[in-house]
Amino acid sequence: MIHNLVKGKQIILASASPRRKHIFEMIGIKALQMPANIEEENIYRSPAKLVKYHAKNKAKFISKNFDSSCLIVAADTLVYQNKKVLGKPETKRQAAEFLNLLSDDFHYVYTGVAIAYKNQIHLDHEKTKVFFKALSEEEIAEYIATKEPLDKAGAYGIQGFGSQFIDRLVGCYFNVMGFPVTLFYQMLRNIL
Repeated sequence: MIHNLVKGKQIILASASPRRKHIFEMIGIKALQMPANIEEENIYRSPAKLVKYHAKNKAKFISKNFDSSCLIVAADTLVYQNKKVLGKPETKRQAAEFLNLLSDDFHYVYTGVAIAYKNQIHLDHEKTKVFFKALSEEEIAEYIATKEPLDKAGAYGIQGFGSQFIDRLVGCYFNVMGFPVTLFYQMLRNIL
């Protein structure tokens, strides 16, 4: 189990995400949370390459501040639909646009995970297919009024009010929440 694999190691979560912190606590990991406030450029068309690139840059940035025996864990999540990246909406209007796009359709959630340990960075990613039910304009307006969509990739959170709109998913639930636990476990087993 993860908490046994990392026992005695200092773990740094290179993220400001309360959801990632919650997932870490849920699986028994006490991590120092240190966000990597770096520019996230969209330099790749491939969503898998893009999330791994961002996760790697976050891990590299934070690893400069710690001994190489620390485990630095970074992640980057994006919503991808019809060859378009839906990041965190900048306005309520953009949140409504994103939710209209997702309504009665499917999309993919990609999360890149980077683990910096002993002067190496290990990278992988997870992909989950998410199906949304049809949303009315009223539902979208009510959801935006909760303010939940405004700090979430794709303008929704699976672990909150947004869960009401998800018909089904194929893949990892925790990936949609922002951190793929099973992938992380597999990566740690290979690294440690």
